[in-house]
Amino acid sequence: MKNNLGYRGFMRLCLLYICFLVPPPYFAHFPHGHCFKVSTIILTQQQQISGTVTDPYGPMPGVHVLIKGSNTGTFTDQNGEYSLLADNNDTLVYSYLGYHTRELPVLGRSTLEVEMQSEVTELQEVEVNAGYYTVKEKERTGSISRVTAAEIELQPIISPLEALQGRMAGIEVVQPNGVPGTAPRIRIRGQNSLRNGSEDNGNLPLYIVDGVPINAAPIHSYSGLTNSTGLDPLNTLNLANIESIEVLKDADATAIYGSRGANGVILISTKTGRGSEGKTQMDVRLYSGLSRASNRLDLLDTEQYLSLRREAFENDNVAPTTFNAVDLVVWDQDRYTDWQKELYGGTATVTDLNIGVTGGNKNTSFRFGGSYHTEGTVFPGSSKYNKVTANFNLDHYSKDAKFRLNLTLNYGLDDNRLFNGSSFVSQALSLPPNAPSLYNDDGSLNWEDSTWTNPLGILKMDSRAQANNLISNVGISYKIGKAITLRTNMGYTFLDSGEKLRRPISAYDPANWDRATHSSLHSLTKRKSWIIEPQIIYQGSSALGNLDALLGTTFQQNNDNIIRMTGTGYSNEQLIGNLAAADAVTVGTNENTLYRYNAIFGRIGYNWKRKYFINLTGRRDGSSRFGKDKRFANFGAVGAAWIFSENNHVDKDRSLLSFGKIRASYGLTGSDQIGNYRYLDAYEVTRGPGGLYPTQLTNPDYSWESNKKLEAALELGFFRDRINFGLSWYRNRSSSQLVGYQLPSITGFTTVQANLPATVQNKGLEIEASTLNFNTKYFRWRTSLNISYPNNELVDYPDLEQSSYANLYRIGHPLNIALLYNYDGIDPETGLYRVVDVNEDGRLDNGDRTVIRDQNRKYFGGINNEFNYKGLSLNFLLEFVEQDGIRQPSTPPGRNSNIPQGLNNVWRAEHQQTNVQMASQAFPAYIAYLNMQNSDFNYVDASFIRLKTLSMGYALPSSILQGAHVSACQIYVHAQNLFTITGYKGLDPQRPGSTQLPALRSITLGVQLQF
Repeated sequence: MKNNLGYRGFMRLCLLYICFLVPPPYFAHFPHGHCFKVSTIILTQQQQISGTVTDPYGPMPGVHVLIKGSNTGTFTDQNGEYSLLADNNDTLVYSYLGYHTRELPVLGRSTLEVEMQSEVTELQEVEVNAGYYTVKEKERTGSISRVTAAEIELQPIISPLEALQGRMAGIEVVQPNGVPGTAPRIRIRGQNSLRNGSEDNGNLPLYIVDGVPINAAPIHSYSGLTNSTGLDPLNTLNLANIESIEVLKDADATAIYGSRGANGVILISTKTGRGSEGKTQMDVRLYSGLSRASNRLDLLDTEQYLSLRREAFENDNVAPTTFNAVDLVVWDQDRYTDWQKELYGGTATVTDLNIGVTGGNKNTSFRFGGSYHTEGTVFPGSSKYNKVTANFNLDHYSKDAKFRLNLTLNYGLDDNRLFNGSSFVSQALSLPPNAPSLYNDDGSLNWEDSTWTNPLGILKMDSRAQANNLISNVGISYKIGKAITLRTNMGYTFLDSGEKLRRPISAYDPANWDRATHSSLHSLTKRKSWIIEPQIIYQGSSALGNLDALLGTTFQQNNDNIIRMTGTGYSNEQLIGNLAAADAVTVGTNENTLYRYNAIFGRIGYNWKRKYFINLTGRRDGSSRFGKDKRFANFGAVGAAWIFSENNHVDKDRSLLSFGKIRASYGLTGSDQIGNYRYLDAYEVTRGPGGLYPTQLTNPDYSWESNKKLEAALELGFFRDRINFGLSWYRNRSSSQLVGYQLPSITGFTTVQANLPATVQNKGLEIEASTLNFNTKYFRWRTSLNISYPNNELVDYPDLEQSSYANLYRIGHPLNIALLYNYDGIDPETGLYRVVDVNEDGRLDNGDRTVIRDQNRKYFGGINNEFNYKGLSLNFLLEFVEQDGIRQPSTPPGRNSNIPQGLNNVWRAEHQQTNVQMASQAFPAYIAYLNMQNSDFNYVDASFIRLKTLSMGYALPSSILQGAHVSACQIYVHAQNLFTITGYKGLDPQRPGSTQLPALRSITLGVQLQF
């Protein structure tokens, strides 16, 4: 782990120093003058070494004990004991998944007792990445959540953000659909900004990869895969190369990033070569598996569907004809097709290969590797997603340990030929069950004499999105004396993404070919950025306490280029996509933007006797997104903690309480997450001789959005930290909202950038707990829980009723609300849905939408369990959410569209005990149905519990591996989204009301080898 190098290296040097300084007891029997002679004898002696491996909770079975530089080793038994034959000059390496590796030299000793330190669950010693510095978990004053490689690398996912689902309190991650590669929506402690569109990304957190900030806004275009959801730039990262992901949430943790940390900070650290000194080690991981859509709806069969259709025509007193009812007059009345099976019921294959090599010596270590990931589709066709990554890390220390150089390179190549498939899913839910077959007898697409649109026509449209992403960083530091270090981080990123969609006329009904033309859509996005951050660091201690200080500055520049083009009039299908062969090329967008950011930042951290802690951070930011008089702003925070369990009156050996801490923080962060050049008059070019036309009004007076964050927390450990508990309360208030202020159409412009006097509040409770339930000779069981109770509210907005947001928001309610009609049942006279006309003016409008429905999650979280028995391991994560959501979208009963079972229980004069209106195709029935959809009747309980991940592994004993040149081998099975418990009757309760592909259920089989 990059940010633990100093700590881990220091501890190991201390252990080696102690081992050499304090000789075994029998050394005391020899005079000092004979020490050299005795040492010479010992170095040539071989003997049986035994001992017991423990952690703070007791003996540890299954720990791998290896003679360093060889393949000879063993595992501890059920009592944590081990025994092996070793030379006196050997070093034993103790390793266990989720624990820090220990290395101890033999030095003539026959017994070596070892205590392991957990990387994940050991509250006292875990070091977390706080951005510009690292801090022990027990000593942090801010709110930081963390997941490690053990929780990430086995998951068959593409974006690392997906690995956070259900694992962190306060972190809400929602996948827009089940298509690999699409960008998830992430919120850290709620929505702070009124800006919620894809252009400004006002609620996105700051992403830092190995110290380099990256633009992780989804890549959008108007074609193929990304037209609605966008591609995630983080897809190009290799999950197996990620050491940890830390999420900074409160002001104390984020204020050092100033304006960039208003919505939280996500720190991604990749693996380094430390930990394999003196030996080159290769790790290989391979898994392969299958994926399918996790859910399908129970729709009407042919008989039920046709019966309902005929009833609708009878109710409307209309006769079916070839014009209004091809399903009743033309199509086969006995035909049945399960369109869900046909259009998204396939099986996708997934394969992932990762290789990493680490090595080095005391002063220089390295790690390099690569991976290949390929994944198919559940839709018809053979489209695939492919990813190739390469990574390199070099860490060098001078002999006196004063100079350090760290180089990190991460490169990824995405080749995505998938598409979002929303049309397949929506058609699978709506196509009549007796619709024609997809293919003719000769294998060509069947258009059934132009009586329908064949859904497979879209497969003729070849969509391909490619992305090359380089993230690089060089860190140089030099230590002056014992307390002062000079450091500089320099980063460079380059993202080159392109998407092309080919649209041949063969994708359409041949009857329309004379009116169609071959065309192509092209989208090119380039993002380049560099950052330089020189810093000076002070670390000193005295009898009064320990003082850490940091002073630095930031110089950052981003260059973005977007081009979108359309080519039409290709002479034949083979030339589609070659713009030189198009009759006409239209450039829809050609944008080049430059963003510059400068800052000076500082931190002072002080602790007295490792009991009282205070942390002061500050930053002065300058952004090119504001006018010259508004470009700079100041941000800062203070955090404090008291570890009251360190008081003298607390006896941790006898008391139930082994750890206790109270912490609190308050500070101000900001945001400049708007488009570039909004403070200027803007013009766009016109085609031909027209020149320029205005598109934006100037406003140089708007300034920074601000976010005031307050938090208080309690952390407790019981029974020597076998039970850990954390409770956090927070309140964030975001004001001076940077939005587009609506203008009257008479001005010729729709909006002008401004600060609206609105204040958005996010407050809530976060609970985290972990327990060691059993720790016997044979069995170990750990459990961790997190649960969040968020509350979002628009607390203030002067003159909201007179603004353009009057029909979107309500003071005292969340931003994500629905303003709805009050449902009034089915009209007994008409048999149609009815809503209340509140003001009784004879019409339904916004004035009648008096019901306010919160669309946010009421609470969410996850429960993770880890079981270990000898070499066997079992781990599973349950994600749970309490929420309301929209019913699964459908159509009015009786129209030429299929509907779910139960919705055919329609209103009839002789049977009025139902909540489904009468079957009808008439316009009043359609309007009544739309009114119902905009009423409170359309919202139902969409809560769910989902088995998010399940992993089972077995570590082969060393007796099997002997002679195979393999030092460790683990076989595992991993599953995602195996089942969901919910009362919601839609496709996916994670996205209620969606007609997108539901989450994929996947099962993979893999092996991990270490050489």
